[in-house]
Amino acid sequence: MLKPVPKWLRVYLISDRKLFSPDAFLLKVEAVLKAGIRSFQLREKDLASRDLLELARKVKGLTHKYGTRLFINDRIDIAHMVSAEGVHLTESSVGAREVKNHFPKLLVGVSTHSLDRAKEAEEEGADFVTFSPIYETASKKEYGPPQGLESLEEVAEALNIPVLALGGIKIGRVPEVLKAGASGVALISDIWNSSNIEHTILEYKAFFGGE
Repeated sequence: MLKPVPKWLRVYLISDRKLFSPDAFLLKVEAVLKAGIRSFQLREKDLASRDLLELARKVKGLTHKYGTRLFINDRIDIAHMVSAEGVHLTESSVGAREVKNHFPKLLVGVSTHSLDRAKEAEEEGADFVTFSPIYETASKKEYGPPQGLESLEEVAEALNIPVLALGGIKIGRVPEVLKAGASGVALISDIWNSSNIEHTILEYKAFFGGE
């Protein structure tokens, strides 16, 4: 059974500009927003602060146009400067409580890789967590072997906030992560690498009533 979760959070798309040429990235961002993505995380950790701020302003212009909530990875200052709706923290970031105390209007997501850290994020006031990696994926190798569905189920049962499954998510795996208790999915490559982005997004959204 799905926990109550905002409609906009069910399919949470994370950026990876390196998959595209510099000129194509913003065009791809607009394409996914136009196709219905309503929560978008700008996660470009290699960019210098000045360059990240410039890109974030451009992305915010697009997310505002389509009514999508923008989350900036880790950089609370840049999230505030561009009027993003939220920030996405890592396990090594400042705690969610600190963000909420100083920027109460910001939504806070937290990346977690264990039950203890997921509980800690909830206790600190996070609005949702991602839990990863569920499956084998190159982007999450630094966090060790896949957590698997049993660990996902354990975390989902323990938390009262939405838990998004992340890591190796493919369209065919959505039913089993939802059965394990995930409130939604967070993903990168399965949408960005799609030959038909609009169709793929619609397929993901169909698991949540098409919303």
